[in-house]
Amino acid sequence: MIPAQPSRTAWRVALRRAAHQLLDRPAVLEDPIALRILGPETAATLQVTPDAFEQGRLSRYMRAFFAARSRFAEDQLAAARRNGVTQYVILGAGLDTFAYRHPETDRPLRMWEVDHPATQAWKRDLLADAGIPVPSNLTYVPVDFEHDTLPEQLERAGFDRSSGAVFSWLGVVPYLTHAAIMTTLGYVAQVTAQDGGIAFDFGIPPDRLSGSQRAVFEALAARVRAAGEPWQTFYDPAILEQDLRTLGFAVAEDVAPDTINQLYFAGRGDGLAVGGMGHLMWAGASPYARTSRN
Repeated sequence: MIPAQPSRTAWRVALRRAAHQLLDRPAVLEDPIALRILGPETAATLQVTPDAFEQGRLSRYMRAFFAARSRFAEDQLAAARRNGVTQYVILGAGLDTFAYRHPETDRPLRMWEVDHPATQAWKRDLLADAGIPVPSNLTYVPVDFEHDTLPEQLERAGFDRSSGAVFSWLGVVPYLTHAAIMTTLGYVAQVTAQDGGIAFDFGIPPDRLSGSQRAVFEALAARVRAAGEPWQTFYDPAILEQDLRTLGFAVAEDVAPDTINQLYFAGRGDGLAVGGMGHLMWAGASPYARTSRN
């Protein structure tokens, strides 16, 4: 993150989530807030030209992945809630809209959005400008993952470490150092030992990519580096699973691109699918929920 500036990558992700609502049917992630949070001018542009911010074939893969990773995290929350979990923590929330799509329900749910202070302030301004109300069961927690202590900030905000929770951590891990990632995951392992877990995404090491994938990687890496938010950390899935179990998670499951496509994109007529570079991971007290909707 550039100090005192909101995340530019969060904006790009939000643009593609909004475009997904207009370009892809059926939607993998139904998000009626996705356009509104962008503001009337950007929303109007997308309504007229849904692919206005797309940049070639790669954008379609990214749009699919952004929708699928959010859907995956929300599927894990839905399954955990059926088992009685009542806490949801969105780490590096960016412009995630879950809390505003599910403000109050018949089953109690407390939510915390954890993010860099500048990005969080920017999001709150966008919500206010769009007239999107902040639900009473949502708490904002400003945290810089490289410098602040997540347990202290989160528990000060009312999080109950003894009650279990689901955490989502999307679009964040590649931008952090390995030490910061493991520290955060170690804490999550402690507070979800009995119930819940964490869903996050990660990239595999560039030297494991094919020639064409490596070219795509270099182009994307250059783009985020130019935005001041360079990628720093990549993981071999098998080694990461082992590290997560060492941290104390009972279950650690890599969800590879082929599996993501089977879960969320099988049988589509438009050929929408994720590419071969982005992986999801579920680490928790029990296996991830295998759901599908086409």
